[in-house]
Amino acid sequence: MRRLNNKVALITGAAQGIGLATALKFVREGACVVLCDVRQTAVDAAVTECRAAAATEGLPTQEAGRERILGLCVDVTQREAVDATVARTLDHFGRIDVLVNNAGITQDARLQKMTLEQFDRVIDVNLRGVFHCAQAVADVMVAQGSGVILNASSVVGIYGNFGQTNYAATKFGVIGFTKTWSRELGPKGVRVNAVAPGFVATPILNTIPAKVLEEMEHKVPLRRLGQPEEIANVYAFLASDEASYINGAVLEVSGGMSV
Repeated sequence: MRRLNNKVALITGAAQGIGLATALKFVREGACVVLCDVRQTAVDAAVTECRAAAATEGLPTQEAGRERILGLCVDVTQREAVDATVARTLDHFGRIDVLVNNAGITQDARLQKMTLEQFDRVIDVNLRGVFHCAQAVADVMVAQGSGVILNASSVVGIYGNFGQTNYAATKFGVIGFTKTWSRELGPKGVRVNAVAPGFVATPILNTIPAKVLEEMEHKVPLRRLGQPEEIANVYAFLASDEASYINGAVLEVSGGMSV
């Protein structure tokens, strides 16, 4: 039995990096998946990749004439778009078992140089977007009497980081969301947890010079960056019934960099 068999999962920021790796992992674990991102072409490519992964695993991509893998273009900062995405998911699958709040951006600058536009944009996507998505699915999950909300924090949201005032604030905030929602929704059968990745080899690091990447690797006891699949594995565990007594946790997945 695959650990996410027939669970319906909605994943934001699913077109690349950790989001795409998570979508692929969930598909391989038997889930029905809704991939959400802001660029339609990227969403379409991710859906194609997920359907290919399902076929490789011998899993159906359709069931009773219904697609098991959907791709939707959505900006999580726009509440109407988020609500429409949730409505479309319910219309198609009839339920939502898992939300992975993965969408996030960086716009780095030191405090004295950061513009209000940089600050506001990161807050909008990384914090307000997480709020929108969680609030949009909360009533659905409470009505079902079950559900899992997984929020993407970061080690930066635990320890801070030079040049990331806006990003650190959002990732600290996501931990606050997680702790609060786990108390509010836990009695209703809905678990809420956060994952705090360390340095992970995703497109978000593409602009970082090689020398800086080497320094980042040196800070990790395992002496390497994490891979998106290693974070996806943790999301899959937390989404599964194997994690049925984990609620309100912030799980650091950083190769031990905080030791």
